[in-house]
This record gives sequence, C-alpha cells and structure tokens, in this order.
Amino acid sequence: MADEVSEVDVQDMDVDRRRESDESADEEIKEKQDIPDGGEKNGEEISGDLETPVDIETINLDPEAEDIDLNHLRIGKIQGFEVLRKVKTLCLRQNLIKLIENLELLTTLTELDLYDNQIRKIQNLDTLSQLEILDLSFNLLRRIDGLDTLTQLRRLYLVNNKITRMENLVYLTQLRLLELGSNRLRVIENIESLRDLDSLFLGKNKITKLQNLETLTNLTVLSVQSNRLTKIEGLNSLVNLRELYLSDNGIQVLEGLDNNNKLTTLDVASNRIKRIENIRHLTELQEFWMNDNLVENWGDLEELSGALALQTVYLERNPLQKDAQYRRKIMLALPSVRQIDATFVRF
Repeated sequence: MADEVSEVDVQDMDVDRRRESDESADEEIKEKQDIPDGGEKNGEEISGDLETPVDIETINLDPEAEDIDLNHLRIGKIQGFEVLRKVKTLCLRQNLIKLIENLELLTTLTELDLYDNQIRKIQNLDTLSQLEILDLSFNLLRRIDGLDTLTQLRRLYLVNNKITRMENLVYLTQLRLLELGSNRLRVIENIESLRDLDSLFLGKNKITKLQNLETLTNLTVLSVQSNRLTKIEGLNSLVNLRELYLSDNGIQVLEGLDNNNKLTTLDVASNRIKRIENIRHLTELQEFWMNDNLVENWGDLEELSGALALQTVYLERNPLQKDAQYRRKIMLALPSVRQIDATFVRF
C-alpha cells in the first residue's frame, strides 16, 4: 500500500486555520506602544512626519457617498463628516485618532471601522442606532462601555486592547460575533443576554475556566486559544457548536464534549493531553488538531474511527511521531484522512 501512496508537501500552502478570526491575527500581533506626543520609542525620537496629523478639511468628501474609505492617512481628528448625508460605511483604519467624536449626525451609518488608532474610550456613539458592525481593534481601550444604544449591532471587534472585563454588553442582544482576542480578560462573564451569538473569540487572554456559556445555545464557533485553561468543561449547553479551538492551554484530559455532537473542527493542540478519548461520539468531525501533546498509544486512534468524513489530522510532535511507520499507521487506521499534519496524502 505504501508504494501506492504519493504525498504532496504543502508546507507553504494555507492549510493551517488554527488561529483566531482574521481580525485577531494572533500569530502576527504586535503590541501597540502607548507613546506620548513627542516621546521616544526604543530610545529613538519619533519622526515628526510620521506623527503629524492630517487636517480632514484637506480631504474632499462626496456628500452623496455611501462608502467612505480613509485608511492610513494620518487623520488626527474626526471632523467634517456631517456633510455625508447618505453614508453607510465609514472606514478610518490606521490613523492617529484619539477621540470618537463628531459622528452624531451620521445616523445612516451601519458600519464604523476605527481599527488601529489611539482611542482610549468608547464614547459619543449614542445616535448611531443603525450601526451593525463596529471595529475598535488595536486601540488603547481599557473598558467596554458606551454601547447601550447600539441595539442593532451584529459584529463587535475589540481585538488587542487593554480590556480587563467583559461588561456592558447586556443590550447587544442582536450580536452574532464578538471578538475579544488579545486583551487582559481573566473571566468569561456578563454575556448571558447574547443568546443569538454565533461566534465568540477570546484567544490570547488570561482566562482560567470555561464558564457562563449556558445561554449561548446558538454558538457555532468558540475560540479560547492561548489562555490558562486546565480543563474542558462548561460546554454542555452548546449543542450547536461546530468549531472549538482550545490550543495552547494547560488541558490534561480530553473530556467534557458529551453534548457537542455537531463538532466538525476540534483543536486541542499544544496542551498536555496523554490520551485521545471520550470523542468516539463526534462522528461529524472533519478536522482534528492534536499536535504538540503527549499521545503515545496507537490504539487511541480508534476513537476517531466513527468520523467517516475526517479529512485532516494533526498529531506531529507527540511521542507517536517517533514511530518510523507514523504516517502509514495513521493512513491505515483512518482511511478517510487526506491530510496528515501539513502534508496532503493522495491515494
């Protein structure tokens, strides 16, 4: 059989989807530096050209435009946008904005993007009641507040700030996606009212326990990668969960998934797990990532035999990989698999 197998190396292909959502880009996050005006970074004086804000009045705005995109223009202040009578999307990414202000008249807005600025507080959004998408990632926020009137919000991105608590979300009952990766959270809390939430991303925080998820019965994607978890628990009510990402924690036992029968992706890579167990009932699995653990028993692969649609298995950097027949044994035990670690297999 080995002679009939050809393997295609795809190390350079985009086959590893084990990170956070696109917004979090966890593997490439750079810490935002909180540098005062005229300060220094790494002992070097900041260039005046790089820090001098551009006056918005020098930019021509079409009053009839529905989509405004003003990225990376060194805009220092939100002003002059009141002429936009029909605007639906306002994108101000990668500027030098410090305050959310002067947006009160833009009541037609459905999307506001302030990714990568210098904003310290969520404020002055009360009149934007039609807003459906808000991105305040890569800023200097310490609290979640100022969102009470945004009851139509569907997607909220707060990646890579300095937020310490999940709070003041009670009125966002229409929310479908909440992205809080790369903050300073320690507890999953105050999200009981988010019953329509579909995707929750909490990677790269300091969370020690999976809890307070009972009401999120519509959740299909949960990511709590790179935290301080030691146990898989608190997921019993998540009966619609399809993707679970728990890599880079301190989990020791594969358990607590009894009611998560719809899982298609399970990521428990980079933990301290010794056995593949308690997942025989996950017959819809397509992706199973368990590399960088402590698995050494080949018989454990029997737990995956019922997942007839299983396509991808990551088991590299487990004791199993020391076996010279590592890949062949996986192929024989799991004949549906078409990718082992980062290499495709074609029969």
